[in-house]
Amino acid sequence: MSLRLIKFPVVLIAVLCTMSALAQAHIPYGLPVSVENAKKAAAVALEEARKGTWKMAVAVVDTGGVLVYYEKMDNTQIGSADIAIEKARTAVRFKRPSKTFQDLVAGGGAGLRILGLPGAVPIEGGIPLIMDGKIVGAIGVSGDSADHDGICAQAGAGTLK
Repeated sequence: MSLRLIKFPVVLIAVLCTMSALAQAHIPYGLPVSVENAKKAAAVALEEARKGTWKMAVAVVDTGGVLVYYEKMDNTQIGSADIAIEKARTAVRFKRPSKTFQDLVAGGGAGLRILGLPGAVPIEGGIPLIMDGKIVGAIGVSGDSADHDGICAQAGAGTLK
């Protein structure tokens, strides 16, 4: 199979993910997420982690990237504490999932410029929290593979509407 045939689907996926993320960038910020809603989102993310038997740390930040709620499962690797917070901060500061940056870096070339953005963690697991059409904060999950972190973050973010 030629390299051109392999590159096309990869580039197409990256473009589609970027377009979706750019649409999210136009969503306005709202009032900061409440502690009650932060706990709800974290609880669902942790339940998803338990289903997969993954050890996770979950962080929820407000619209300014300030930590509102944090919880870590027993035996989760220590480094995941900071990573979860930074994934959440990435998602709220840039108004898009941290996976968007991961995909751009994975595409190479111009996408590698993401590595120079202060405060951008290009690893899946950070998702903006949207309520009533406004970004109220973000959830970040870390502890297992990036795709498992993303599954748990998406579950948590999906509880708030």
